[in-house]
Amino acid sequence: MNQRADDAVLTAPAEAVPATEEANKNPLLVALGERVRNLRARRGLTRKAVAQAANVSERHLANLEYGIGNASILVLQQVAGALQCSLAELVGDVTTISPEWLLIRELLENRDEADLRRARLALGELLGTAGADPARSRRIALVGLRGAGKSTLGQMLADDLEVPFVELSREIEKLAGCSVREIHDLYGTNAYRRYERRALEEAVQIYSEVVIATPGGIVSDPATFNQLLAHCTTVWLQAAPEEHMGRVAAQGDTRPMAASKEAMDDLRRILSGRAAFYSKADLSVDTSGRDLAQSFQVLRDTVREAMRRGG
Repeated sequence: MNQRADDAVLTAPAEAVPATEEANKNPLLVALGERVRNLRARRGLTRKAVAQAANVSERHLANLEYGIGNASILVLQQVAGALQCSLAELVGDVTTISPEWLLIRELLENRDEADLRRARLALGELLGTAGADPARSRRIALVGLRGAGKSTLGQMLADDLEVPFVELSREIEKLAGCSVREIHDLYGTNAYRRYERRALEEAVQIYSEVVIATPGGIVSDPATFNQLLAHCTTVWLQAAPEEHMGRVAAQGDTRPMAASKEAMDDLRRILSGRAAFYSKADLSVDTSGRDLAQSFQVLRDTVREAMRRGG
């Protein structure tokens, strides 16, 4: 199986933990396992793929995720590498690397999401990384999981606005000279993320008016997602997990249905892991329970109103 599952459904089944072991779990190991699961879901990777990349057994990784495996520091380092995060992030405290980090953390600790968003935007202004692009309101970027309708609705929106339509996955393939699957198979996820960021940077440089359909996992790389938020008006296309699954199957991709119960559980975990990032989008359109025409009308009205307000 391909190690990339950005816009696909993970199919690794959950393993039951005996009640006696559940009661005796160490809270530190439980918290560590939860972070591993969340990081894996956010990146859209199967347990098998992470185990292979980390060079550990799938059983060992499963024990780690369920808080019953006291992994060595070397194994944790390997797992962190497979999940493309620092060991500090994996064990839960990246903000201990300098006095300034500690002071900043103290200022932000226990703040709600609204305060944190204001702090992030203020930092962006201070550091010159956000808010100054005059074309931002005329670049529309659609984010969301596969099956949300980004490609279909994006093309319709671009036609309605009479602007170019860019599907970022196709631009990534042009830059790499091979398919997205081949990028992951031949060069790995880190290389894919570099191509993804470069494709976004080029799209922003080329187009001052455009509709962009982004890959579902673009939120997995904070630097790329920050660039997207800084230079585009972002729209989260939402849908219920069942509708995501149904639309993917309707496109002819039956792989997610191979183990439907586990697939749906993992799809919900992916959505849960990414929802906090998708929610940073400027706008949100829920396509659940709507047909294509209805979804497009809501999207069109929402975007046109935002563009009007943005001048």
